[in-house]
Amino acid sequence: MPDPNQTQSAPFQLQPETESAPASPNSEPAGEMANAIPAMTLEQALEALNAAELKAQQKEEAWLRARADTENVRKRAASDLAQARKFALESFAVELLSVTDSLEAALQVKEASVESYRSGVELTARQLASVFEKFHITAINPEQEKFDPNRHQAIASLEDEVQPPNTVLTVMQKGYALHERVLRPALVTVSKGKGG
Repeated sequence: MPDPNQTQSAPFQLQPETESAPASPNSEPAGEMANAIPAMTLEQALEALNAAELKAQQKEEAWLRARADTENVRKRAASDLAQARKFALESFAVELLSVTDSLEAALQVKEASVESYRSGVELTARQLASVFEKFHITAINPEQEKFDPNRHQAIASLEDEVQPPNTVLTVMQKGYALHERVLRPALVTVSKGKGG
């Protein structure tokens, strides 16, 4: 039997702190923090939840509307671009109608002299040149100029004692450019040095 006079060690127990840690000047006592959060009844919590759901639904609807608007703008832009491509040559084609009219009028003449045909062709050529000028189509006619492979296509080279090498001697067919873009290079004959 254990000796009643012998002291037994009591099991380890946590004792509640009697002194609380010093509060920082900015911290609120626990009771005050609890009072800062408003107590809500079940009805108030449900109302807050419903309000949050309504707000989320409104935001989703606004997003869907914005997405639909964006899709409509994209479709409209694609349609406008397709129309622009389809009718880009409309004004150019309208201007060419007068040239066609002149050619058809010349073909209607039953008896005409060579001179009258020539004057009619010259008039039509002037009309066509006027249309080209209006739409910034320029002829590439590089005779006696330095050969430019970006604007000219050499179909032959000839020795020439007068012109330096790589000079355009003759233009077999004019080229044409739209603004700065070459539509068709000029077909040319260029000079080459002796034995070159």
